[in-house]
Amino acid sequence: MVMRVTWMTENALFLLPALRRARDLIDRDYAEPLDLDAMAGEAGYSRFHFARAFTAAYGETPRTYLTRRRIERAKTLLRTANLSVTEICFLVGFASLGSFSARFRELVGQSPSEYRDDAVARTGVPPIPGCVVLMWTRPHPEGEQSGRSTQRRSRATVPHEPQLKEHR
Repeated sequence: MVMRVTWMTENALFLLPALRRARDLIDRDYAEPLDLDAMAGEAGYSRFHFARAFTAAYGETPRTYLTRRRIERAKTLLRTANLSVTEICFLVGFASLGSFSARFRELVGQSPSEYRDDAVARTGVPPIPGCVVLMWTRPHPEGEQSGRSTQRRSRATVPHEPQLKEHR
């Protein structure tokens, strides 16, 4: 297969660091409602320029990459977690069970339920209880993970020690 080198392909290679930031956003926040504006904003480009450059660099549109990433994560959850197909659909970022099932069948070649049944037949019951997955993925506003992507800490920082209350 010979790839024609076009201006867009050469330009996409120049833009690769910015496109990687957008792809990292998709990989990190695939379960969130991401639109083209958010992805383009992460790269620092207009939505149209970003879409053309991303497609030239990675061979698929940003939306196709996001959908494929969501389906990959859904396949993992179907194999390893004891969750319903509906729960997995919403956990990976789809807003509709119908669109999830249709895209899953289109990309994988079988429905999510058939995929799970095959996985269970090969490896047995999923090892992770669904309640654990739901508890782990639930945001905790006061927890250790809260704000981890927005707060930048240097390695030399020492965590704040909690103050002990004096009881009288």
